[in-house]
Amino acid sequence: MHELSVALGIVKIAENEIKKAMAKKVTLIELEIGKLAGVEFESLDFVWPAAVKNTVLESAEKRIDVKEGLGQCADCDTVFEIKHFYDSCPNCGSNLKGIIQGKELRVKALEVV
Repeated sequence: MHELSVALGIVKIAENEIKKAMAKKVTLIELEIGKLAGVEFESLDFVWPAAVKNTVLESAEKRIDVKEGLGQCADCDTVFEIKHFYDSCPNCGSNLKGIIQGKELRVKALEVV
């Protein structure tokens, strides 16, 4: 379950940013996570309380902006939704594509006091 290491990495980012801002705690954290990022959202929610206990994120509200997977066909340039990395182009059937959205895993914003 790598979601625990993801959550601990988010805590580390928040702690570094709160030091830079000379703040005391985080009231809101906004995350941007793509459906192709390899993160199980239910698992992240499960490990979150343990990961943030006794940290600057312990009482913070967590919001997740989920990004759908989008690909662009290398053969016909069609942009299409991807649920799995192996999805083929619905227009021409090609498996050659570039992923243009859905692999994001970032801290989008922090509100601190």
